[in-house]
This record gives sequence, C-alpha cells and structure tokens, in this order.
Amino acid sequence: MKGLMMQQPLLVSSLLTHAERHHGEQEIVSKRVEGDIHRYRFRDLAKRARCMANALAELGVLPGDRVGTLAWNGYRHMELYYAVSGSGAVLHTLNPRLHLDQIVYMIAHADDRVVFFDVDMLPIVQAIAARIANPIVFVAMTDRTYMPASDGLPGGVLCYEELIDASDDDFEWPHLDENDASSLCYTSGTTGHPKGVLYSHRSTVLHTLAAALPDALNCSAWDTILPVVPMFHVNAWGLPYIACMVGAKLVFPGPRLKGDSLYELIEVERVTMSAGVPTVWQGLLAYVNSQQLSFSSMRRTVIGGAACSPAMIAEFQEVYCVDVLHAWGMTELSPLGTVCSLKPHQVSMPPDERLAIQAKQGRAVYGIDMKIVGDDGEEVPWDNASAGELMVRGPWVVDSYFRCADVRPHRDSWFPTGDIAKIDADGFMQITDRAKDVIKSGGEWISSVDIENVASVHPEVASAVCIAARHRKWDERPLLLIVRKAGSAVTTDELLAFFDGKVARWCKPDAVVFIDAVPLGATGKVLKNRLRDQFQDYFLTA
Repeated sequence: MKGLMMQQPLLVSSLLTHAERHHGEQEIVSKRVEGDIHRYRFRDLAKRARCMANALAELGVLPGDRVGTLAWNGYRHMELYYAVSGSGAVLHTLNPRLHLDQIVYMIAHADDRVVFFDVDMLPIVQAIAARIANPIVFVAMTDRTYMPASDGLPGGVLCYEELIDASDDDFEWPHLDENDASSLCYTSGTTGHPKGVLYSHRSTVLHTLAAALPDALNCSAWDTILPVVPMFHVNAWGLPYIACMVGAKLVFPGPRLKGDSLYELIEVERVTMSAGVPTVWQGLLAYVNSQQLSFSSMRRTVIGGAACSPAMIAEFQEVYCVDVLHAWGMTELSPLGTVCSLKPHQVSMPPDERLAIQAKQGRAVYGIDMKIVGDDGEEVPWDNASAGELMVRGPWVVDSYFRCADVRPHRDSWFPTGDIAKIDADGFMQITDRAKDVIKSGGEWISSVDIENVASVHPEVASAVCIAARHRKWDERPLLLIVRKAGSAVTTDELLAFFDGKVARWCKPDAVVFIDAVPLGATGKVLKNRLRDQFQDYFLTA
C-alpha cells in the first residue's frame, strides 16, 4: 500500500520561494568588487532572481543549457544560483584560480552558453575568449559605471544590471523534475582532464536539509553566516542554499580574504558562524593575535578543505571561545560527508582527549553511509586502528561524471574516495593518507602528475618526481625531486622558471631537491612512499 501524500518535487527554486515568504526581511550583506558594501534583503534577492531568469530566456538560454560563472562570493553570484537553476538551466561555477588551460577545457566541455564574470576577472576572460570555439555571451557582473572595456571579446560584453533593469519579475518558477540537473562543478587535481560532477535539484535540496541539521553545520534563523569558502568551490559547501532554507543572515566577503578585512566584517555584521579552509583562518588568527583583539559575536567556524591542526582548533576554542567543526567532503559528495560534532559523552572528556577527537574528520551526516575496506575488498572493523580505503554512498554522491556516463566510478554501488582512513567505535572517521598522488594545498588540489609531466619536458631533466611535503601555512606544498641528465648543471631557479605559464602560479613547486636516482619497485613503479618518508618534512626543517 502506498502512502497518500502530496507529490511535491524537491527543487532549488523552492528554497528561494520559502526564503521570500517566510524570511523576506532577512539581510544579505556583500563586500563588492567595486569596493563598497551592498545591502538588501531576501525579498530583493527573490525579485532580482526572477528578473534574471527572464533575462536568461531573452539571451536564448534553454532548460538544460549550462551557464558559467567566474565570480567571488556576493549577492549577484547568489542571484545566479537561483535564477539559473530555478529556471531549468544548469549553473556551472568556474574556479578562477585554475590554470587557463583548465578553465578553457571546462567551458568547452560543459558547452557553456553564457559566462558571467566579476569585473576584476576581465584579464582571465580576455585570455580565454579567443580559445573557445563555440560562441559565448559574456556578462560583466556590475553596473554601467564600472563596465570594463570589451577589447578582445568577440561580441562585446553585456552589463548585468542593465539585463536586470530591462526585465521584470513576472516569472513563475517552472515545475521541473527533481532529478533534473541543477548545477555543475568540476573536480581537479586528478590525472587527465577535470571531471564534471552534475548535481540534481533533489540531491541539492537533500544535501541542504542534512547539512543544516544540529549535528551537522547547525544553522538557523538566529545565525549570521559568513561563507569564506568560495561560491565556486562546491557551491560554498551548500551555505547559499542553507541560508534560504533556515532564514539566516548572509555576509559575503567578496575577493578580499585577508585577516583584517574578514575581522572587520565579522565584528560589524555580528557574524555568528563562518566556514573556510585552514589557511584563511591562519591569516585571521594571526591578525587577531597581532592586534590583541577578540571575537564578540562569532561562536563557531566550520573548517574543511584540508586537515585542521589540533593547535588551530585549540587556539580558536581556548583563546577565542569559538567552537570548531572539523568537516570533510568532496566535490563528488556535493560536498559534505562528515562533520566532527561531538557526542554528549565526549564533551566532558579531558581537553587533550577531546581535542584528539576534534582533529578527526568526524561522523557521517544523515544521508551518507561509509565504510573502510582492506586490500582484499572486505570491510574492516571500526576500531580506530584498522585502516583502509574510505568508501561512501548516498543520495548526493556522484553516480557518474558529466558526459562520461559509460565510465562509472563505483565499486559494488560504493564510491571509492581515494582516501585511506580509519573509523572509531563512535563512528568518527580520520583520514590517514591518500591513495592518489595528489597534493592538497590550502584547500586546493594540485596534481603531482601534472607537475612531473611539465618537469620531465625540460631538456636537462632525466627523471622528475613530485611529492607532498608538509607545510606550516598551506598544510602541504609540492616538492620537486629531480635527477639531472649526465653533465647537466641545471639550477633550482631555472627549473622553477620553466613552470611559468604552464601551470597556475599556486601550483608551482616551492622547492627543488636534486637526487641521484629515483627508487623503483620490482615492476618499475616509482616508490613514492620512500621519497615521502625521506622528504615529507622538508619545508618544516629547511
């Protein structure tokens, strides 16, 4: 017997409709690229999103078409979150920090029809425009006063605010299939081309519901949320959706993430909760400490993207009375998988024991199931000692990659994360290593293979190996290990200069170490584990 309940699809537009009707007076504050502060309310967001939905239709954007963004965290970017997805098109957030080759590939692979960009990203847009075969409409996210020159852009540049002004808000969000695609985000750092993860309306709304729960990110209408994690980085971990669902005030930092700028926003806007990667918080803590300041309103911060050190957790909590929620996820998980929210019996533990738990990546949020498997493929016990590959499944875990439907990443209906981890008896997961040779620096993935491929082209390099070496600020940085060709005297500076223009600047190795030979296994495979054991503390001791 079936239940006799209404069938209402789970749609991204429903989050905005709810926010307008029930939290229309709530404020959204944005530090703009133009240099000023912008304020308006959820009801204004909803109205302008409907205007932009009409504008997209006038531009010829059809349901299922991809619409790209090259933008920081701000109110216009949030309008596109809802105008694009809500109208049936697919929001494709692009990471401007990537190398131009990757950005060009993603736009071409996604076949973006329109690309919206913040005005300070004009150099990126000019550099990629001529390299994209398909015609694209470029829209500068500003008003006429700050419109950039359109040199080098075929067809010129449209003005965001003029599109809004030319459209009315008479738009009814379509009744879509909840399994239709809503947004697209490419994962980088693996070998080969980036892979597109295509989220559905259903997966997005379910992820939003679970992420807002008390034992997850614990968000409510009482919160003022500062998403420092970029909106191009897996949808800012879902915070733009969560804020509409619960009615929380939003504060967007724009492009400037230095300690002084963030602290001013936190204090002036009475921020209660924020989220970002450890490197950002390191800068904030350094500023607060140097100025002998304190936090008057912030009560918790979510730290993810890279492992957070126990020292940072302790400083936030013991010095500044800001609770830390350590979290873990992946682009393929929309992204939230675990949050380190303590259980009642752990709160009264001695501080060092409690801190050791908080340094773990945490326990699965509802909707995510996980297990650890050994080399034989069998599940290992949750005993905080047995390690293996971390596998996950759930309604917001990727099923297949965009335009690669014939290649399924699953093993027996579980998604292999590529992380090596262990789980304790309370269900708290801790990542101990990575199966893939990627480097996670400041929350961003860097492919060691890409670095090796560039170095190996140098005429005086015989062999090149790139490993992750621990770093005080960035968690990890690429260290390049080089075997010179016989008779070569190539220098560190020459090799590092060789990377200019070939990889993004932040992907360049920080140092080069010259070695006599690369250790190889019986099958000729490079034994990177030996090199990691020898050099993983290079930056800590140099």
